[in-house]
Order: sequence, then structure tokens, then C-alpha cells
Amino acid sequence: MLILIQNLDEVTVDPEAWTARIGAGAKWEKVLDPAVAANLAPLLGSTPDVSAVGYTLGGGMGWLARKYGLSADHVRVIEVVTADGQIRRASPTSEPELFWALRGGGPGSLGVVTAIEIDLVPATSLYAGNLFYPAHMAREVGARYREWTANITEDMTSSIVLMNFPPVDDVPEILRGRSFVIIRGAFVGSDEQGTELLDYWRSWKGPEVDMWGRIPFSEVATISSDPVDPLPGLASSEWFDKVSDEVIDLLVTALFEQDGPSPVTMAEIRHAGGALSRMPEYPNAYGNRKRQYLLEVVGMAMSGDELEALRDFVNSLQRQLSDHIAGGVYLNFLEGEEKVRRSSEGFEPESWLRLGKVKQTFDPSNLFSHGIAIG
Repeated sequence: MLILIQNLDEVTVDPEAWTARIGAGAKWEKVLDPAVAANLAPLLGSTPDVSAVGYTLGGGMGWLARKYGLSADHVRVIEVVTADGQIRRASPTSEPELFWALRGGGPGSLGVVTAIEIDLVPATSLYAGNLFYPAHMAREVGARYREWTANITEDMTSSIVLMNFPPVDDVPEILRGRSFVIIRGAFVGSDEQGTELLDYWRSWKGPEVDMWGRIPFSEVATISSDPVDPLPGLASSEWFDKVSDEVIDLLVTALFEQDGPSPVTMAEIRHAGGALSRMPEYPNAYGNRKRQYLLEVVGMAMSGDELEALRDFVNSLQRQLSDHIAGGVYLNFLEGEEKVRRSSEGFEPESWLRLGKVKQTFDPSNLFSHGIAIG
């Protein structure tokens, strides 16, 4: 049975309480506009063009993550229909075990979530953007990024990206068909403080393109500039405790130094830590909080043969990285068979056992079997 929820898309923002109620069919873009109008911000991810609820239930690591934590950490109430047909309101005081499990346990495994209520945060603008360095500088930029993030303030959430831009008209001409190593991120603070942080890069070697500056929060999607049209492809990820020279070298080789074009479009390493490493007031099921760097690898494939070749390439890269990975996965960056197979790696061992008990309580016959493989 396929349950369509796109019409459950009502969004209500309470400017006084700094909260929003979000229907399960709403994308973040429908939350962003009324929140910004109230001088507030939702903890969305790199693009407003994804499900707000699905993203949040899987954790939710966006451009305010080091400052405020996960989107899942700021959920107040979850409205959900469980396998017995009951409409339940899960919160810290009502169905607390279900409330714990759904925040980080992902959608599709414990019931049909119809709405959530979340906290909004007081952010109206960001000092944010991208620095583009040529691909041949990737190793030295990677090493410098490791030094930059070693002791950086929690007000800065950043990533380093190895990117092969396709030769298509949608890509700006200066980037089209070229490869770059990119320093991107968002800083919650003044322009003066942000400029001081970016001087670490600008005073070292000037980037080919510098797009860092003050942006209104309504333009947060411009940081990543993710495509909004559906594209066939594959994504996978791994956690690291440090970004060693060996890890940088393996990624540079895979992205930029293959015989012929790499099947991987992007490898992005996001800096975690900060508020992400701390459990919120009301603990949740999300795991791997102590990890420091999250790798996401993305490739496009226009045919079944290309997809199989891309999968083989990513599997090979993961094997090469195996001596360096910290273990665990971020489930929002996995898909398909890999997401099912590695479900337990998204949680601490005791949390995985606890999730199994919640599953047995609310869905003992496994009616909801198309999320992560609990139990």
C-alpha cells in the first residue's frame, strides 16, 4: 500500500512561541517563508526542496547544526498513526518512548507521521557562501581545512567539497565543465567576525571565486545550490573522526585523477561537533553524536549500466577508506539496499536495542516495513 501525504501540507508558525506546526506533506520551502516573515528560521538542510518531516525524523543536519544541533533535537510534538490505527500525540509527556524513537529513527518504520511541531531559532541572516579553489590545490586546501576546523567556533558550520561541475547550461559559465575544491558554510555572527574567520583563507591564497558574504536567511539554499529537478544517481556516506592526509589523497584521486571522468560528481566532508555532539534536553534515538566529520559521496547515472558502474566505484572507494572511517552512518545520506543493510549503524548499540522494543510495542507485525530495518 502506498500512502500519499502531499495534501497534508499545512504549515502554521507561532511567532510568539517560536514554533511551527508542519504537515507531513510540506517541503521546507513552505516553512521557510512564514518563518522568515516572523524573523525566525527553521533548522532545514541544504535545500528547501525536501520533506521537512522526513528530513527531521532522520536527524537533520543543516547549516545551523553546530550552533543549534539537529532538526530532530528541536521537535516538540509528533502526531502519528500507529499500526493499530490509533492517532497518537507523541511528546515528552505523552508516549515518551515513541517520541524518543521517532526523532532519529526515521520515517516509515513505526507509523505514519502526519505532522510535527518544532522550535524555530532567531536567525534572520547569515555570513555564508563558497570559496572556489582550482582542483589541483585540493590536497593543500584539504589539509588547511583540517587545521581551520580543529578549534573553530560553534557559530560556524562548514564543509569542504570536491566537485566536478557538469558541462550544462544550468551551471554558471565560470564553473561549467570544471572541477573545484570548495570551502562552504554559514556563520551565525557579525560580518566583522565572519570576515576575520574567512581571512584564514583569503590571506593565504585568494580563491578563484569568492562568494562569501551576508545573505538573508531566505537565501540559505544558495550555499549548496542543490539541483531541484529529480536526477538519477546514487549517494552514500561515512563518518570520520579526523580528515587525514590519506583520506584527502584517496578522495582527490577518486574525484579528480581517474583515467577519464570520475563517475562521482561530488564528495563533501561536513564538519560536525559543536551542538551536534550534545544530547538535547529530551534525548532521542539519533546516534553517532561524537563523530567529527561526515562524508557524503554523490554521483549521477543516466542508465542502469551507469548506475551499476557508479555503485561499484563507490563501493571500491569505501573499501579504500575502510582503515580510516570511524564507523556508523548518517541515515539521511543513505538510500536503497545500503540503507536497509546498515540501519543499525545509525545508532548506538543500546539505542538500537531500545528501538527494537519500541517497534515490538507499536508495530509487532512489521506493517511499516519500508523505512529502516528495525528489528
